[in-house]
Amino acid sequence: MDSFWLMVTNLGRDEVFIVALALYTWLVRPSGGRDLGIAFALSYLTNTALKYGLDLPRPFWSDPSVASEAAKATAGGPGLPSGHAQMSATLYLGMAAQIGRPWFWSVAAALVALISLSRLALHVHYPSDTVVGLLLGVCFAALGARGHFPDHALGRWLPPALVLLAAALMPAGSPREVGAGLGLLAGFWAVRPTFTPPRDVAGRLIVAVVGLMLVFAVYFGLGALPESIKDLPLGRAVRYALLVATAAWVVPTLLRRWMPAQVAATAPAAQPVH
Repeated sequence: MDSFWLMVTNLGRDEVFIVALALYTWLVRPSGGRDLGIAFALSYLTNTALKYGLDLPRPFWSDPSVASEAAKATAGGPGLPSGHAQMSATLYLGMAAQIGRPWFWSVAAALVALISLSRLALHVHYPSDTVVGLLLGVCFAALGARGHFPDHALGRWLPPALVLLAAALMPAGSPREVGAGLGLLAGFWAVRPTFTPPRDVAGRLIVAVVGLMLVFAVYFGLGALPESIKDLPLGRAVRYALLVATAAWVVPTLLRRWMPAQVAATAPAAQPVH
């Protein structure tokens, strides 16, 4: 049974979240993907701050025999709140709230529930860890669905600059999640998706396949940088910000044939006064 729960819990990995958020942004709702990405980054940073600030144990810390080595490998850092539960709730319930379709709500809720249950079944979290993670995830999902983040002028560029400055000032021994979260926040806040999702099945397949190939080429390419660079908070932040820029800017530009630019609404012509 462990193998089943390991398969389910891997749906809460960072790589899966990258795929889900990229596909949602390209194929479903570009501007919604930006809002959800900002909420996801804020949720990620909140989870990291609580984990390392509270420093509460996991079940196998006191009794190593309760969890397999494979299960322990999915559990980084302290216990509360559950990152898998919180981040999956933020992303999948945020998508459901934006789409607003009952069938998608059902699928998203079932997926989040299974991922959360997997953390208990694998004995890598206490029930309280999972419940707190779910509650936080629901809050950030609502933020992603209803939040309106500035995307023009100073309101667009000042926050990412301050976020990267904060990453540069973080000490070298900071948890890796700090740099990743700051990079995601800077990247999503700076981007402004102005493309239209593909309209036909062939276009969707091309965008999905080629887009993911480009994103993961950047992901693994930047991951091959020397440890002395990529493990610094600023290095990790820049890596994740570039990953977001690749998904939101580079992919739509290269695949413009299938992702045409949005047509700006024109103001009605003024009527002459008689």
